[in-house]
Amino acid sequence: EPYVQTRIFKIIVIGDSNVGKTCLTFRFCGGAFPDKTEATIGVDFREKTVEIEGERIKVQVWDTAGQERFRKSMVEHYYRNVHAVVFVYDVTKMTSFTNLKMWIEECNGHAVPPLVPRVLVGNKCDLKDLIQVPSSMALKFADAHNMLLFETSAKDPKESQNVDAIFMCLACRLKAQRSLLCRDLEGRPGQARRLEPPHDASGKTSCPC
Repeated sequence: EPYVQTRIFKIIVIGDSNVGKTCLTFRFCGGAFPDKTEATIGVDFREKTVEIEGERIKVQVWDTAGQERFRKSMVEHYYRNVHAVVFVYDVTKMTSFTNLKMWIEECNGHAVPPLVPRVLVGNKCDLKDLIQVPSSMALKFADAHNMLLFETSAKDPKESQNVDAIFMCLACRLKAQRSLLCRDLEGRPGQARRLEPPHDASGKTSCPC
């Protein structure tokens, strides 16, 4: 059987400090919840290989440092060739929700193409008595920004399917998008320029298909 290179999808996780970004990536990639999470320094990525319709795909989840002083130097690298974006807020902290506007602006400021799927994740929904951001408000925001909304608790093992669903949903969407993109490149030479995947400095295409 011919060797097929595993495609890699780079998904970045963005949001305020302490909203549970590291816990989400842990829950998806490692299954476990870290006992104590040191504030992420710089950039951290974890990966997990999943199978979608018989194809092995490596999902690479990049977790950013919330602290400003670390972010500045890393941020360009972080947004480069990204395939999908996960915006995370803490349902018990209204400021982490209102700050999403700023995170979306940063993302757009780094020229992340509109085709790149984005999802919204409200984390810590196990803390029911402390909820400040009602689902209805989050849904309205998600709709306005053309995102799917997931509400999760990265802490609760029973919720891990919910966390998996976020990344699997993105991986499925990316797989479908990519095969569409490749068909367009092959089938319609007139439009191939517009659809051409971005090239990095070395001239290699970043499209994995």
